[in-house]
Amino acid sequence: IDFKGVNMVINYDLPTSAVEYIHRIGRTGRAGHRGKAVTFFTEDDKPLLRSIANVIQRAGCPVPEYLKHLPKLQSKQKKKFIKKPLTRESICTTPKCFLKKGKMKMKTTKENTKEKKKGKEAKEGSKLQTVSGS
Repeated sequence: IDFKGVNMVINYDLPTSAVEYIHRIGRTGRAGHRGKAVTFFTEDDKPLLRSIANVIQRAGCPVPEYLKHLPKLQSKQKKKFIKKPLTRESICTTPKCFLKKGKMKMKTTKENTKEKKKGKEAKEGSKLQTVSGS
């Protein structure tokens, strides 16, 4: 799929291979346009960084020296990462103030629903009494 006008890609998790990295950042800078790619990584991702750094360097982009000197990933390790990527804690990018508002809104909605049910039950109960009383 080609999305027109994409000028930046942000990778919140590091791709497991250089090929996957190229595929992801290929969404930006198409048809001769310039684009940027930002990738976040952790200490656990270090084994995967060197191959991606090589791709970036071959494309003519600057690469920090420490990335160039990371140990090379052995083929067994590479296969392991591809088969079973790193597991991460889930994160929430919604600001806490919005979450609080959502909880309060949900709470209010639940209370309103309960009140409506009680009101319906009370009406039905009074109708039954009227019918049986006559």
